[in-house]
Amino acid sequence: MARRRSGCGIADFTDLIDQLDDVARTDHSTYAKFAVSGRTLGYLWPETTTVGLRQTIEEQRALVAERPSVFEVQFTTGTFGWVVVHLAGIQRDELAELTFEAWRLTASEALVTARGDRLPH
Repeated sequence: MARRRSGCGIADFTDLIDQLDDVARTDHSTYAKFAVSGRTLGYLWPETTTVGLRQTIEEQRALVAERPSVFEVQFTTGTFGWVVVHLAGIQRDELAELTFEAWRLTASEALVTARGDRLPH
């Protein structure tokens, strides 16, 4: 019987984000940036196995309050609260939801409408 792996890795995140429409990746020396519709939706830091994702401020606060060992405040800007996610502490289905929400908050209305509520898996 196969054991269920706890937490996610970098490959989980990149697989999920690659399933979303029109996401562009820009690699830098210590991180990768992901954008859709010309706007940043997330970051990946391989050295720390963390990602930063755009969320609403309310979601950012709720995540950090619920599990501060997994989530931390990255920064806030306007109505968005960016959250750092420690991949080892999150299951793939929850990471899929957070990644999709970051994409949906960032993508053009036309892309969001065309995709509907279809989560990456």
